[in-house]
Formats: sequence, C-alpha cells, structure tokens
Amino acid sequence: AAAAHAVTPPVRGAGGQARPQAAMGKISVGKLNLVDLAGSERVSKTGAQGDRLKEGIAINKSLSALGNVMGALCDGKSGATVPYRDSKLTRLLQDSLGGNSKTVMIANVGPVGWNADETVSTLKYAQRARSIKNAPKVNDDPTDAMVQQYREQVELLHAEYAQRICAMEAQHASEVSAL
Repeated sequence: AAAAHAVTPPVRGAGGQARPQAAMGKISVGKLNLVDLAGSERVSKTGAQGDRLKEGIAINKSLSALGNVMGALCDGKSGATVPYRDSKLTRLLQDSLGGNSKTVMIANVGPVGWNADETVSTLKYAQRARSIKNAPKVNDDPTDAMVQQYREQVELLHAEYAQRICAMEAQHASEVSAL
C-alpha cells in the first residue's frame, strides 16, 4: 500500500490571517500534521517488485526511524539524544513527538486472522506511542503582543493628529472670518 502524507504550514488565526485575541493582544498560531502511516507490510507478503518494492522499503525505513524516536522518547533518559534526523518523516513530526504539542495517534487494525501478526505489531506500536508524554503549553511571543500594542498606539496617534488638525482649521477659519 502507498502511504499518504499531508503536512500543512503554520496557520495564523482564522482564514489564514493573524487575528488578535480579545483584550490580550495575542495572536494564535497553529500547526497541523496529518500523516497516514499505512504501508508497513512485510516485503515477503506484498510480492512487490521494482518501484513498489523500493517505495515499500523506504516506507518501512521511515517507520523504523519513527519507532526509534518513539523508543528514545519512551525511555525518557534526560540528556539522551532523540534521533529525529534519521528520516524526513521524523524531522517533519519532531514538533509533534515528545514536545510542546497536543498529539493524537490513531492505530487502525482489523480482525482478519491471516493478518494477526501485523495487527499485533500495530498494537505494540500504538502502545509505545501511548507512553510518550508531551507537555503542551501556550508559547507567548512577546513580539506579536508588542506589534499589536504599537499598532493600537499608532491608530491612537493618528486619531489625535486628525483632531488637532480639525481644531487648528476651525481656529484658523474663525480668525479669518474675524478679520
């Protein structure tokens, strides 16, 4: 089976534009990774040849690298190096794995008897993923808040400037009419 991958860039606010949250002057930024990890069948079972065989080997290599990352995160040894750089998949998912994010991993299995070993393998994979503990928190970027504060200050100064111009024009008009 071919694996499907969809990785989206960070999204700012609604509709892809930055949108300040109520009186706090903060901007929400989100990122969504959707990855279908299907395709880890054993090469001997698939009977794949040529390009399909190469694709299957590459998929299995990425899934193996993901398993290594999950294993390193499950061990939880402080200072241990997590091998995120071993595959493109693990580099793309680095923010989602063992970091500051909310992550959901879904394992789909079926009750087919002839595929029991693959089902067990998937369930073991899911069990390892379940033991990874993330610590999500809101990252405050003071730059965004300051930019919003400066924008509000500029708007206030523009309004004040416009009021002063109107007052000066009114005063000038009254002085001209008094002559």
